[in-house]
Amino acid sequence: MKTPSALVAVAVVSLSAAVLAQGTGAPQGAIQFGGTNPDGSLRPARAVTRLFSQDAYTQYEILEPGSEAFRITFLPEVGPGATELTNATRSGSEGGEIEVYDPRTGEPLKFTYEAQANGDHMIRAQLPMKVPEGGIGRVLIYKTYKDARTYMMNGKDIVWVRSLSGYRLGVVLPKGFSLLSSDVAAQMSTLPDGRVKLAFANPSGQSNPVTIHARPTDVKYTPSPYTDMFFDDIKTLYDLGDPATGTFSVEQTYSDYRKGASASIDAMNYLALRDLRVVDLDTAKPLATKTVAGKTTAALEVPIKNEKQSAHLKVTGTVNDKSYGLVNGEIVFTRTIKGLRNTVLLPAGYQVTGSSQSGTVGQTREGRAFVALINLNAENSYNVTIRARK
Repeated sequence: MKTPSALVAVAVVSLSAAVLAQGTGAPQGAIQFGGTNPDGSLRPARAVTRLFSQDAYTQYEILEPGSEAFRITFLPEVGPGATELTNATRSGSEGGEIEVYDPRTGEPLKFTYEAQANGDHMIRAQLPMKVPEGGIGRVLIYKTYKDARTYMMNGKDIVWVRSLSGYRLGVVLPKGFSLLSSDVAAQMSTLPDGRVKLAFANPSGQSNPVTIHARPTDVKYTPSPYTDMFFDDIKTLYDLGDPATGTFSVEQTYSDYRKGASASIDAMNYLALRDLRVVDLDTAKPLATKTVAGKTTAALEVPIKNEKQSAHLKVTGTVNDKSYGLVNGEIVFTRTIKGLRNTVLLPAGYQVTGSSQSGTVGQTREGRAFVALINLNAENSYNVTIRARK
């Protein structure tokens, strides 16, 4: 693949067959992936193959000054065949006040909190059902950590330092504290109870150390209209078909927290999907849909009645419009896309030659190139053009 022009703001990662060996038993001289070398220099990462970054959302609520404690809300997922989900307490952190819920029903789930041989502890939550093929298991975990290495006092100021190991994260300051500094860029808002919240997104999905300094204040914070855009787990895959036909498939997954017995299929407002299908990812069952006065909804088996509940949905369909096609032998995909995460998957044999928005270029294990786009701005939509040749 030729080097893209300087206007193409993408992170390109290539991989040749010669560098696939890793770890014990690798041929002498083979590249070692991940971590650092004995001299402290970085080893290369493996080529990007995942269409989307890490899914789980984590929120940290910093508790009273001097307590060394913070409350965590965590939404992990697990794949088909699983009957339980495990979550380890980070080494050195004292965990307690654990609650585990089924996000589909909002009901508590059975779990154990077990000591491990290395001194850590493990939450082992029993799923309400075996995760079916085509489904995704998930749980809602609340837990409190006490860790003097993470949360400390500097006079009257508080200092909170953490290696944020996820992609979508939120940190809430204690009430009555103002933010002095955060060394990682964040969206900032005020919650209804007057606490300040920082929202982070890390497109790489890798560890991202952050240090937050905050100070007591007499300023009365009032709720702001901003919401944590990184809490939204929506992700949309545009799977490009034969460019001569202008057809592509769409797969969108997201969690809907809006109360009611039906879920609004918002994608139909900006995607003219044919062969629409909506699946409940908790059960892998298709849901009945209807369209009334231009609004498409899906009937939920379990109505959403409280804040612990959500419907985990997958929406699929096909699109055929003028946003995709061939121009002088080059694929051009150009349209307004919405939501936090969007990935454009090219037809087999095509390589990316341009992207008008910053994205991560990778290749699936089947050899198809893709561009993964992350929207770090508060606006919910933006225009993008992807170009490719073979």
